[in-house]
Amino acid sequence: MSETTIFDKILAREIPADIVYEDDQVLAFKDIAPRAPVHYLIIPKQRIATLNDATPTDQALLGHMMLTAAQLAREAGIAEDGYRVQMNVNKGGGQVVYHIHLHMFGGRPLAE
Repeated sequence: MSETTIFDKILAREIPADIVYEDDQVLAFKDIAPRAPVHYLIIPKQRIATLNDATPTDQALLGHMMLTAAQLAREAGIAEDGYRVQMNVNKGGGQVVYHIHLHMFGGRPLAE
């Protein structure tokens, strides 16, 4: 496996995070540099470097990440007004940490 990421350290509780949700498959926490009033990161406990590295066996996990985002949006009170779910892939797509993660943004109108 490649070098340890900040998300590996959060999962191992080596560095703190403001955790908003955890189950046996994913961990969700507040982004340290939020781009909206609600900005959570949803990461799988299984490390997959990029979406390009996901396989058909990861399909249920990827779906679980999306459903977790929807659940968190409802709990944060932003589901009805709307929110955005985004996954960046590789450097050109804006990925900085090579451990797949969903950004869930909301709490204000989002530009296109």
